Amino acid sequence: MQATISYYYLRLIREGQRLGSLPLLPLFVVLLLLLPVAVVGLAVLTPSLEIWSHLWQTILPEMLRNTLLLVIGVGFGTFIIGTGLAWLMVAYRFPGQSVLEWLLILPMAVPTYVMGFVYMATFDFAGPVQSFLRQWFGEIGWFPEIRSGAGAIVVMTLVLYPYVYLLARAGFREQSGNTLDAARMLGHGSTTVFFRVVLPLARPSIAAGVALAVMEALADFATVRFFNFPTLSDGVIRIWHGMMDLRAASELAGMLAVFALFILLLEHNLRGRSRYYQVVGKTAGITRVRLSGWRGWMVTAVCLFIVAVAIVLPIGQLSYWGLQEIGKMQADVVPVYINLALNSLLLAGLAAIFATAVALFLSSRSRISRSKTTRGLTRLATIGYAIPGAVIGVGILLPLSALDHALNNFLEAWRGITVGLIFTGSLIGLTYAYVTRFLAVSYNSVDASMEKVTVNITQAARILGAGNWKVMRQIHLPLVAPGMMAGAILVFVDVMKELPITVILRPFGYDTLAIWVWQMAAESLWAGASLPALAIVLVGILPVIILMRADTRRGKIQ
Repeated sequence: MQATISYYYLRLIREGQRLGSLPLLPLFVVLLLLLPVAVVGLAVLTPSLEIWSHLWQTILPEMLRNTLLLVIGVGFGTFIIGTGLAWLMVAYRFPGQSVLEWLLILPMAVPTYVMGFVYMATFDFAGPVQSFLRQWFGEIGWFPEIRSGAGAIVVMTLVLYPYVYLLARAGFREQSGNTLDAARMLGHGSTTVFFRVVLPLARPSIAAGVALAVMEALADFATVRFFNFPTLSDGVIRIWHGMMDLRAASELAGMLAVFALFILLLEHNLRGRSRYYQVVGKTAGITRVRLSGWRGWMVTAVCLFIVAVAIVLPIGQLSYWGLQEIGKMQADVVPVYINLALNSLLLAGLAAIFATAVALFLSSRSRISRSKTTRGLTRLATIGYAIPGAVIGVGILLPLSALDHALNNFLEAWRGITVGLIFTGSLIGLTYAYVTRFLAVSYNSVDASMEKVTVNITQAARILGAGNWKVMRQIHLPLVAPGMMAGAILVFVDVMKELPITVILRPFGYDTLAIWVWQMAAESLWAGASLPALAIVLVGILPVIILMRADTRRGKIQ
């Protein structure tokens, strides 16, 4: 018996030494996920002067200016609204607070391009608002132009502020009430305490939230196109669709990737080298002050206004158009909607399955090997979430199209046959792109659940002779199943509403709900876009429910 244990112990040591240098299969998976970013990066490092000269003389200056304005505008807007609402929820009590605290998260269920075409249709010259004003007050002297950069920034801010709101609220909740009491005892007022104590302590959370919101705005191309405000992301799609120039699209995508990298570095810089320690669970958090009378109702009115313009207006308008569409819907239209829904469900399901499987594989192998190199490379594989979808799409289209042509040339020379576009003309390229883009969503969920798997459990299984795959299948998989389910749902929802990757890589004639919404809205066919948009919004509520349940459980534990 002792000899058997010694044998497995020596085998475990040898296995650990081999795993410490990152096995071939995980390394291949990581490189595959990093390939799109590397391809686009190579295009930046080997620029074509002729292409850049043409872009600079035509669309590039305007796109650079608009992209910068969008980043600044959305960053500032989400910071003000998200941080302000988070502080109201953490520091004060007022009428309707418990309900409003959750309603304020719901706008993140609405894709920016859906909010964009709803606002454009509602507030444009021919929309119901201006038509009503002209009917009652005659010709209007001036009304804000919705088709502008300001309109795009407002719409994106209303959709993206929950990123800042959620993280800022978490950062405020972690702060100790004793810290604030000490500052007040030193003679500082509430405003001084907030700006000199509360905000600096919550800075990492707020910076992360603003960075997420800005990254989402940077990746969007449909909303800015609706509002006639071309940015770099829109430029990549325009060049690919309009000119079919993959080289020019890849180089512009490289510039977009540089913008995204700059935002990540800026967010890291904003956190600085400071460390922010909070005494959690030992002392009471911030004591809420009850707002009575007109002050409480004023805060309630502000929150209700945000809910009204960010969630009630879009869902109400979509429902109105949807009822109109159902009322005049003909029998031959129903199969079209069913086909769109099935296409979207198939893509989202495939992406969720593969992304979760890859996340489980990478997280499990990094736990088994316990190597810093393995862990670092695994984390690097999730960088796709920080890269705009247009960049991922172009970065995958380049190598896969080359692979398709090489395969056809080889088969034609060998057997005299051609098999067509296997990778770029099927769902393979799309699924690959979705996994690359959204792996971080599933990985973070799976890896958080993997914390329940202690080192002792894994080592015990290995000493008893279980190999890597057996450990993953019989030990890791059952323990992380809830985290896998949550991660799969989040990826599913993200893919349902994803647009840039789908536009670039979808097979010819393969339409999804998101593609249909984009096309109908571009033609000002609001009613035709309403039902698919409503379906996307309803599916988008799923992660909000997950967030609510997770936050409720956390509150019970604390």
